[in-house]
Amino acid sequence: IASSSPLLFRFLTLEPYLPNYHLNVRKEMNVVCMIKFLLSQTFIVALMSCATDGFVPSTFNVGRRGFVFATSRDSVFNSSRHLRSSLNAAAADDGKDNNKPFRWEEVTTEWELDCYSRPVLVEGKKKLWEILMTDSSGNMRVCRALPSNKVNSREVRRVVEEIIEESYVKPDTIRFFRGAMFNMINIALSEVDVIARPSRCTFALAQWIEERNRNVYPEMKGYQPTMSGIASVGGTFLDIRTAVKLPDALRGEKYAFVGLPLAEFVKGGAITGENIGVGRLCLVDKCLPADSYVQGVVILTSRAKALASWLAGTEVAGVKADLRKRELVMETDLDNQYLMAKLNDEQRIEAANFEEGKDALNGLHFISVQNDEDDDPAGFWLLREIPDNL
Repeated sequence: IASSSPLLFRFLTLEPYLPNYHLNVRKEMNVVCMIKFLLSQTFIVALMSCATDGFVPSTFNVGRRGFVFATSRDSVFNSSRHLRSSLNAAAADDGKDNNKPFRWEEVTTEWELDCYSRPVLVEGKKKLWEILMTDSSGNMRVCRALPSNKVNSREVRRVVEEIIEESYVKPDTIRFFRGAMFNMINIALSEVDVIARPSRCTFALAQWIEERNRNVYPEMKGYQPTMSGIASVGGTFLDIRTAVKLPDALRGEKYAFVGLPLAEFVKGGAITGENIGVGRLCLVDKCLPADSYVQGVVILTSRAKALASWLAGTEVAGVKADLRKRELVMETDLDNQYLMAKLNDEQRIEAANFEEGKDALNGLHFISVQNDEDDDPAGFWLLREIPDNL
């Protein structure tokens, strides 16, 4: 985006959810100058007629240092100990993501693991169980099938240790997202020399599973479409979770719904791992429209460094606007929810736009923590809301 190009954003400020406090709303903002980090533009704020504490228009800048992500998303780790049984052969017989080499220097030490049944019946009646292992860059992809009578923590541990032994890059963290398999995977990883993190921040893994659901399993013998799309991620089929009061360490002084061009997050974009503070960036699907905008929430607080450090110590998974309950909710770890703010009628409209923008980009959105609007972020997280039906 040319730095002189004017952009139009809807900008909303919210007071944190505290007893006897109410949320304040900002009207439409015209953004006209350069972004420093978030919008590469100057926010010109039109204050409402009611008395509120407003943002001071400031300029955002960011150095264009480029963006580096793995390019070989479909590459896979070809083990010297190849799949041995007919179940393994069935799992590997996809040709879509099991044959291309990849570059070890791009594999990260943060890995992501899934062990679950797939919508395929082998030998006419037995469910196909698979262990999928990838790294956070999506470069390394390992698929191993498990016989249905060996789905246990001991077998999962054996496969994980075998993959680690054969890998040139060793993991220090392994994340897993599936609540239904928590006990088995947690026990399996407890005897492996890694940090096990139950987390919905398994973005590369989720993208790979979606690819396999679209392109691999439907081509396999024994595919059962009625078995797909019934799994659970964190909550249950009837999600009755209630967001708890936001911890003091997470309370911001103001919140804002903003938008950033998707182009800023891809190769050649301005937002990179070098200018996001203690945050992190998830993979961006190359199939998303290049001219679209990523919706996000900016948290403004004088304790930005402390808040960002707290978030970095959790597994922050995203922000969700619950339009029915009129709540802005932060989700962390496997199934934790924290109430950030209550939404009035006008704010509910802004939140609906936020959710529509997320849906248009398959759940992609961001969180930024800053001292004020003209400061670099203490932490910036590009996140994706993982579907419940993986």
